[in-house]
Amino acid sequence: MSSIPAATRPLTAIRPETPGDFASIEALHEKAFGPGRFAKGAYRVRERADPVPELAFVATDAGTLIGSVRFSRVTIGGESALFLGPLAIDPAFAGQGLGVALMVQSLAFAEGLSATCCVLVGDLAYYARVGFKPVPPGRVVFPAPVDPARLLWHPLNRPEDTAPPVGNLEGARVA
Repeated sequence: MSSIPAATRPLTAIRPETPGDFASIEALHEKAFGPGRFAKGAYRVRERADPVPELAFVATDAGTLIGSVRFSRVTIGGESALFLGPLAIDPAFAGQGLGVALMVQSLAFAEGLSATCCVLVGDLAYYARVGFKPVPPGRVVFPAPVDPARLLWHPLNRPEDTAPPVGNLEGARVA
């Protein structure tokens, strides 16, 4: 944590990610997730999907990058969707609501895109804070082994009481 008293240091800011943030974001991912992150099924999806730059945001504190959220383009049964992640917060700043703030900001912008929903693999207790809920059994087929209880979704551009599309989740590329 910063040694500068909170009342005198600059406030945490959320802003769009820039190309100059790449090295800091990679270092943050290493710090937050370690080298084992590359073996996870979510990373396999991202390798086959285009990023969504307009939904990439970072949190900074006193000019230092301390949080990041990114999205990838996917389809579910042929329907356009988004895949949230990685969402990373520097462990020294965990528990301060920065992850939720990054998601709220990015999901607000995601509503303006043509995707029908956003999916992720994560902890329901955490992601429910911004409206994620479990994918109903049998609706979304994830391309790698995943705990079904951790496959979550959030509706975009569709009524809250609907279910996610049905089908295989696949990485998508912009033509």
